Amino acid sequence: MENSQIISYVLAVFVGITMGLIGSGGSILSVPIFAYVVGVDPVLATAYSLFAVGTTALFGGIQKAQQKLVDFKKVILFGIPTLISVFLTRKYIVKALPENIFSISSFTMKKSVLIMIVFAVVMIAAAFKMIKPSAETTHKNESKKSYITILFLAILIGLIAGFVGAGGGFLIIPALLLYTKIPMKTAVGTSLFIVAIQSLSGFLGDLSNNYSMDWKLLIGFSACSIIGVLIGNVLSKKIEGSKLRTGFGYFVLVMGVYIIIKELFLK
Repeated sequence: MENSQIISYVLAVFVGITMGLIGSGGSILSVPIFAYVVGVDPVLATAYSLFAVGTTALFGGIQKAQQKLVDFKKVILFGIPTLISVFLTRKYIVKALPENIFSISSFTMKKSVLIMIVFAVVMIAAAFKMIKPSAETTHKNESKKSYITILFLAILIGLIAGFVGAGGGFLIIPALLLYTKIPMKTAVGTSLFIVAIQSLSGFLGDLSNNYSMDWKLLIGFSACSIIGVLIGNVLSKKIEGSKLRTGFGYFVLVMGVYIIIKELFLK
């Protein structure tokens, strides 16, 4: 086993801990791990991320459900439109993009670089949302208008998640908190189930595109990540949710800025 794979398995435990604690962040960490640590092509790294994050989120969601911390009504409301959106994005949009998006003088924007840049921008936007959550998050009531907004957000989140290979939990949790009345810890459990649905459906879209998968790496990474979820679930009972989200928000912000700098200036 190569050193890069061993390092990725160790980092996978941290990915799982993050998901167990705050119901998101798996893809934010796993895509850079696959792309930079293991050296997988960024397009394939997003597919690997969908599988690893999806299986880990499903396991973590089951754990949260046993603790009565999952709102299955919201899982269905979010899950169905995101499932359709992320599957179609992976199967058609990502596949249809040309390898070279555009060229300006001596600079060429490749598909792999564009995916990482978009991923980093989404990371930074989510980071600010986690660092400074809206004061309205605990005051919104569910209404017909809120359900329509949630449906629209679910489709949009599925599109973004499918494009960058993300589970979307870092976008789903702010949406749940802003437009529903569920508390933070229930939002975490609910998010895990939604992430599992859309990540695994996106991965099925990739399988239909006949990508060559390193199953040994995927299964090993996912197993280590599941161990991390178990640790994260235990820790979540002892740490305040708001502190977790703020701290992780700063980490995501730094990672997003680093990816942009690396992709644009350190090639």
